[in-house]
Amino acid sequence: MKKIFSRPECLKPTPFHYCPGCGHSILHRLVAEVIDEMNLRGRIIGIPPAGCAVLAYDYFDIDMCEAAHGRGCAVATGFKRSRPECIIFTYQGDGDMAAIGTAETLHAANRGENITSIFVNNAVYGMTGGQMAPTTILGQKTTTSPFGRRSNVEGYPLKITEIISTLPGAAYVARTSLATPAKVMATKKTIKKAFETQLAGLGYSLVEVLSPCPTNWKISSIESFKYLEERLELEYPLGVMKEVTTEKGS
Repeated sequence: MKKIFSRPECLKPTPFHYCPGCGHSILHRLVAEVIDEMNLRGRIIGIPPAGCAVLAYDYFDIDMCEAAHGRGCAVATGFKRSRPECIIFTYQGDGDMAAIGTAETLHAANRGENITSIFVNNAVYGMTGGQMAPTTILGQKTTTSPFGRRSNVEGYPLKITEIISTLPGAAYVARTSLATPAKVMATKKTIKKAFETQLAGLGYSLVEVLSPCPTNWKISSIESFKYLEERLELEYPLGVMKEVTTEKGS
């Protein structure tokens, strides 16, 4: 019998530590599939974050270098400038990219660093106990916003992807979701496009992925995918926000 489905070559046969229903395991596979299909395994370097995906180097069978919390784009910049022939990507959560790492991320994008960031947005701090994140939506309850996020107290959700799309150095900026099988496949295509943007030397590329976190949302795995579509996607609309097709000056 012909085998038609198997583990991607650059994904180690290691059980994930993620909670049931977590989107990281889905996204890890998508990234691995794209790396295999684009034949990038021997020339790609990943930068995992602090947070839930801190052990990503245990799962990807590629070169990985851990970054301090929020410094993914700074580390990626160093790798890309010293090894321009390599494909460099950061894998970051909302706390990593939209809180402690905001400065590093924005300036890397503004400089047009030819790197790729995969930004996992579950609108809550996952590993540290479910506190409110910059991306927590209005009305969402967390351990530090037990009455729901209020604009007059905690401010508004930070839409880091929209901000980055306004920067001249950003070449490809998009937001996707893991809410349905069709959206999962669309996410894979978007990741591939981001890597292609880097291969073409066009500048900084960012893929934000809306991802479920049933543990800290305190709902079931099935309910979390419904919440993703009905709540998060309303606050964070899906789509390509910026796409540059030619190098500057050409």
